[in-house]
Amino acid sequence: MLKKLLVLSTASALLALGFIATAADKGPHDDAIKGRQAMFQTYSFNMGVLGAMAKEKMDYDADLASESAANLLAAANFGQSAMWPAGSDNSNPANARTRALPEIWSTYPAVVEKADALKTAAAVLAEQAGGGLGALQGAMGDVGKSCKGCHDDFRAEKK
Repeated sequence: MLKKLLVLSTASALLALGFIATAADKGPHDDAIKGRQAMFQTYSFNMGVLGAMAKEKMDYDADLASESAANLLAAANFGQSAMWPAGSDNSNPANARTRALPEIWSTYPAVVEKADALKTAAAVLAEQAGGGLGALQGAMGDVGKSCKGCHDDFRAEKK
């Protein structure tokens, strides 16, 4: 009986330590980081479809181009306030999986300008994407520039 109690106590203690270790692995900003990464995945996926068409690596499809551009525009207009809490940048070791640089928070007006540039470019792209390959190609440049502007200033390089 004593041996059984000792085994159960040890197992309970190990289980409790496992829960503590799991809880310790979760950073305070994990959900916000996951949210914004999902938004960026949505940007990336739709830009991938549009870029493949624009570069003629994929057959142009007016309906798919329109849909992908509309998806990009919708994602660009997501409300993001909850996705960017202070301290959720890559300088905090608890946020190891984000590439967001601390400059995002210290240069906030510039970030808003870049987000607005994406919204404007995505709106033009959504209007043009279904109008033929040339129209799609013509509208892709400003979207790409707006993405690059944020990446260059506010995203760390992949390690």
